[in-house]
Amino acid sequence: MVLADGGVCCVDELSSIRETDRVAIHEAMEQQTISVAKAGLVCKLNTRTTVLAATNPRGSYDITQPISANVPIGTPLLSRFDLILVLFDDHTTSWDSLVAGYLLKEDAFIEENNILKNYPGTHSVF
Repeated sequence: MVLADGGVCCVDELSSIRETDRVAIHEAMEQQTISVAKAGLVCKLNTRTTVLAATNPRGSYDITQPISANVPIGTPLLSRFDLILVLFDDHTTSWDSLVAGYLLKEDAFIEENNILKNYPGTHSVF
């Protein structure tokens, strides 16, 4: 988070992070600093960053329960986020086909028009 100071820090699978690291993330989000102690020196590093995080629910998401009961992240850390979005997948075959068709069509367009040719290191995912 120190490297993202002044920018955006993206965290995927927030629930998979070790508890000690989650405590550090909470401190960084709450105080906007991280304290590091090495060789008898204590240093405060800035973490003034926007945090964008994603996680999965515990098993199947239960809409009758609050978000804190559905995700394996403590309420104190959840409270540090200004905005929480819950995305549902209702397993509709027609919607899944529509989205897959769109993605494949876009990929074919990118391939046909060689759009990524000027961006070294990029490639199509399909």
